[in-house]
Amino acid sequence: MSKIKFAVIGQGHIGKRHAEMIRRNAEAELVAVCDTLPVEKLGLTDLKEKFYSSAEELLSAHPEVDIVNICTPNGLHAKQSLLVLDAGKHVVCEKPMALNKADCENMIHKALQIHKTVFCVMQNRFSPPSVWLKKIVEEKIIGDVYMVQLNCYWNRDERYYKKDGWKGTQELDGGTLFTQFSHWIDLVYWIFGDIKDIQAKFNDFNHANLTEFEDSGFVNFNFINGGMGSINYSTSVWNSNLESSITIIGSKGSVKVGGQYMDQIEQCNIKDYTIPNLDPTNEANDYGSYKGSANNHPQVISNVIDTLKGRTTLTTNAMEGLKVVDIIERIYSLRNADRKS
Repeated sequence: MSKIKFAVIGQGHIGKRHAEMIRRNAEAELVAVCDTLPVEKLGLTDLKEKFYSSAEELLSAHPEVDIVNICTPNGLHAKQSLLVLDAGKHVVCEKPMALNKADCENMIHKALQIHKTVFCVMQNRFSPPSVWLKKIVEEKIIGDVYMVQLNCYWNRDERYYKKDGWKGTQELDGGTLFTQFSHWIDLVYWIFGDIKDIQAKFNDFNHANLTEFEDSGFVNFNFINGGMGSINYSTSVWNSNLESSITIIGSKGSVKVGGQYMDQIEQCNIKDYTIPNLDPTNEANDYGSYKGSANNHPQVISNVIDTLKGRTTLTTNAMEGLKVVDIIERIYSLRNADRKS
């Protein structure tokens, strides 16, 4: 059985997660990793794979690599993905795909030219409640969608935004919707489709000394497929995450999936329908002083391998990754317009 040969660029929290999930997959081989920080500072002194301090050095040394996972700061995703594609490799790109639609388009064009695939990491699609929500909407079990409300209230304070780090900068982070909540915006797009008629309000309550952008916002819009929606978000919650929830009002019923990470079905009241027993949702990624989204990266790596071996199709394709960036870019265009007025 031939193994898919991986390399990982970036060995922060999420890069280490990717590397470990690759090591655990019997059909994968982790060839090398790289980071600009030394192994001692990264806590990788017992690393068995080759380590490099630059992506260029890694790619030059390992022509046998099939696919490279990009796990670096957001603002580097497009540049490094294009570098990997230029080397003739497939790409697994952590969210967000890029910080603007134009960079996403460049990545897609390059991949098409050389017949390679860009996989976008949106692992919350694997969570059982997310799969269930898509089913009841797609199959019209809940009827026509009238209203959708997404609430994301998290804590991100000085424990998260380290001094002289990339998080919180406009250039490398890009904003709260890109770094914290793009997974949830992806779920809204994946389940309900594209949006239009966007209106928004933004505020920076307690991050003026931590970030270069807003920490909170109210966003409302209409769905192109019908119905209206809103996204309410904040990273100003004291001490720990409060909730990530979605409420859907349809012509045949209503549901709410809540909990800190949209992992609990809190309400399901649909005409002539009994909710099935769902598998438990994986625990959230635990980064010590804060938690992230569900730890579904094993499924991400398995889907990459299954797709490359022709057994399935990719869970999140590059066009979907682009659409998430496009939606966030359109929302933030209103923020930027407010700043100028």
